[in-house]
Amino acid sequence: MTRHVSERENQSDSHTVQLFRQLLRTFGMVERTMQPYFAQFGITGSQWGVLRNLLRAHTGGLSGLRISDLSEKLLIQPPSVTGVVDRLERAGLVERKQDPNDLRATLVGLTMAGRQLVKSVLVGHERKIESVLGGLSSTDQTQLNRLLSRLLDHLEMQSDAPKRAKLESLT
Repeated sequence: MTRHVSERENQSDSHTVQLFRQLLRTFGMVERTMQPYFAQFGITGSQWGVLRNLLRAHTGGLSGLRISDLSEKLLIQPPSVTGVVDRLERAGLVERKQDPNDLRATLVGLTMAGRQLVKSVLVGHERKIESVLGGLSSTDQTQLNRLLSRLLDHLEMQSDAPKRAKLESLT
């Protein structure tokens, strides 16, 4: 019944507004669907994002990432990343250490327990993602990926526009 009410309410909205709402609702459902998977390992989706990026950095030969690097990769504000890192550090999954290349900076890296946890999560992670996207055929998934990539490129251009304008005003 709620769906019928929301469909009637949406009829007065433009196609673009309806699409935007659908995108947000879908993202929310993906988060809701993935959360129990991460909870099995005692972590949240936000914590998984930090841990996964730290493993990628470690695999790439980096000893860690700065909070600002994590913030950029996760598209969330540094104070929010700091809170997630604080909780992961209390759990013994990450550690902070001084950046050997810049003594003023601090790097966040995985502990051995953190690396083991990420590897445990990864065992069933792809299977879980396949389950989440299982309602779409391979062709649909390819098309969705193409469309989302195009939208992401567009949004990145918009978010970089103020930075570019400021740089251009300095030259």
